[in-house]
Amino acid sequence: MNGETRPARRLAARFTAILLAGFLSGCAHYAALPLATNPPLAPTLAALDRPSPAPPTGPLSVTDIVDLALANNPELKAARLKRAIAAGQTKQAGTLPNPSLTGAFLPLLSGVGTVPAWNVGLGQDLKTLLTYRTRRRAARDSERQVAADVVWQEWQVAGQARQIASDLIVGRTSRASYLAAYQLLAARNAKLEQALAARNVTLVTVAPDRVALQAARSALNALDQKQLALAHQLNALLGLAPDVVVPLATQVDLPPFDPAAIRTGLATLPERRPDLIALRMGYAAADEQVRQAIQSQFPDLVLGGSVSSDNSSVINGGPTATLSLPVFDRNQGNVAITQATRAQLHADYAARLASAIGTVGAMLREMEQLSAQLAEARRDLPAARLAAERAQAAFGASNLDERGYVDLVSNRFAKEQDIMTLELALLDRQIALQTLVGDGLPTVETGTTAP
Repeated sequence: MNGETRPARRLAARFTAILLAGFLSGCAHYAALPLATNPPLAPTLAALDRPSPAPPTGPLSVTDIVDLALANNPELKAARLKRAIAAGQTKQAGTLPNPSLTGAFLPLLSGVGTVPAWNVGLGQDLKTLLTYRTRRRAARDSERQVAADVVWQEWQVAGQARQIASDLIVGRTSRASYLAAYQLLAARNAKLEQALAARNVTLVTVAPDRVALQAARSALNALDQKQLALAHQLNALLGLAPDVVVPLATQVDLPPFDPAAIRTGLATLPERRPDLIALRMGYAAADEQVRQAIQSQFPDLVLGGSVSSDNSSVINGGPTATLSLPVFDRNQGNVAITQATRAQLHADYAARLASAIGTVGAMLREMEQLSAQLAEARRDLPAARLAAERAQAAFGASNLDERGYVDLVSNRFAKEQDIMTLELALLDRQIALQTLVGDGLPTVETGTTAP
């Protein structure tokens, strides 16, 4: 008898081990993910991830900077991981609920029975099956919302990269004018200081030059401070160490700017703007959650079957049902919450849509104003330059006093700097506008999935 039992036990043990190994092989395993101990900043430009196999050589264009920012921005890298979270939530929502297994073994302690009692039951919650499709659709819409939010963040990073790189290029170009103004006034002031020391001129004569020189020095210092701050902002955007120097091109390259096409495209802007798409996907998810809350008003129902044996070896079996009685909780609270959430998202989308269209229209009008002011300033510049040249000649011939000479020369530099300020403001508006409409920027891929 024992000889027959032992092989059977070994076979049962092996079968149990195989089942257990198969079950464990399908389970996830823990792996440590330690936090960084040093700031993950690239020490050199070459250490950055390249968006294409052929890295750019020489000075980087604005387009190169945008590509590097999209590939290396630390906040973008973290935001893109949200897609994996949303994908996992969608996968979980698409998983059918597990049935429940119950059982009990009741050894005989006393009484007239002869064997231990036992019972086994298997049940399935039907309510979770009822809300399965709405939960799956809501999770899928939420995943698409996350994807659109990530693309919208990519638009913001690309816009910042364009603006910072463009401002740096324009600032480096305009510095020559600021430096020339300062050097001219510094040279003139040095001569006047020597003349003042020799008592050939009075302090009243030197004072205007000192004031103009101080203003030119302050303007040059302010420009240098701004350039350094922009360089640090660019490094932070690219994930570079603050002391890394990023070589930039001498010209700003941006996508073609067509105000008429932008106005025409306002009708389709809600279909292209990632933030509006994200809000629309969020609203769709909230709408499914309203359906889910309404369906959840039905009572919980668990159907199954059970088999039991009492202490006298009498075996019974049959179907079982468990039904909750909706006396107190009819899910009315969740219905109210989901309906209010959907209403809020409805209002949020309407407000964002109005703001998006209104902002684009307002910026187009601002650009028209700046263009008109720039054209007027450019018309006045030749006269200011000619007046400065004549003033210099007249002053050299002692036909113009010191104050008149300084005023006319300073007016020329002020006109040039006003033009550069207007050009920069117009360029910044263009970059902001192209970011808002997505010119040359990634698009949202929402995809389609069967419900």
